[in-house]
Amino acid sequence: MDPLSDVLSLVKIHSYWAGGFEWGGDWCLAFGGYEGIRIYAVVAGECWLSVEGVEEPIRAKTGDCLLLPSGRPFWVGSDLTLPPIYAHTLMSNKEGGAITVHNGGGDFLGIGGHFTFAGDHASLILEGLPPILHIRKQSDKEVLRWTLERLSQELRAPQPGSSLVSQQLATMLLVQALRVHLEEGAKSGVGWLFALADRRMRRAIAAIHDDPAHRWKLELLAERAGMSRTSFAVKFKETVGTSPMEYLVRWRMLLAGDRLANSEDSVSMIAESLGYESDSAFSTAFKRVMGCSPRQYGRGKASC
Repeated sequence: MDPLSDVLSLVKIHSYWAGGFEWGGDWCLAFGGYEGIRIYAVVAGECWLSVEGVEEPIRAKTGDCLLLPSGRPFWVGSDLTLPPIYAHTLMSNKEGGAITVHNGGGDFLGIGGHFTFAGDHASLILEGLPPILHIRKQSDKEVLRWTLERLSQELRAPQPGSSLVSQQLATMLLVQALRVHLEEGAKSGVGWLFALADRRMRRAIAAIHDDPAHRWKLELLAERAGMSRTSFAVKFKETVGTSPMEYLVRWRMLLAGDRLANSEDSVSMIAESLGYESDSAFSTAFKRVMGCSPRQYGRGKASC
């Protein structure tokens, strides 16, 4: 698998919800803080979006998609100066997947999805992302909107297999939005996700993910990237935010944590499969990265 797929295989979707709202006239809706990621598509009409801590609101038009990965409170509406209606008061008695109609509808229709992640690895996806990803390119937003609409349909009218289909659609939404961000928006920032936008860094990261047990040296990773040792070390630290060797160790420990939580493999088996010659060396590295020993992590069901 490629690095993005590798990470998403560890960051498992825990829960998801999809639905929408249709408004008539002027309105303002407030949402509190949340865990995970929210994504919305404007099906008809226009609206303003303001996120806590972001100075300027943005205008979203028909067809635009919005990814909100920060968990911050936000406001959406035709007029953000109006006293807001709090979303939880409108949706507390609604079933997931419903399209709620207010003030007769007719002026605005938006659909959205919210999903959270199991385990401790969600920061791999969320770290470094801006508070708002505004997707406006026609080809990109059409793909995202189709997926959101399909997810909403699955939850409105469940059929045999809907649970699995909905989970896969939610994953598709996340992958598509991150792809768009890599292609168009990841021009600056620090983190492994930003590094994937650089083909040389991507080659080095892919090598680590393809064979995490290999005894990687800085020179060999630099060779994979097609760079000198010094230039590679500097560039990797600038884009990823850590050294290549630190990234290697962190990725090994995340793999180890997943196996400790989701398999019956012994600590010795996991240590050997990740290139460690002794349990003690592996345990020391694991505790440094994850904050507790492998056995504590396993007993704690993926939590230290």
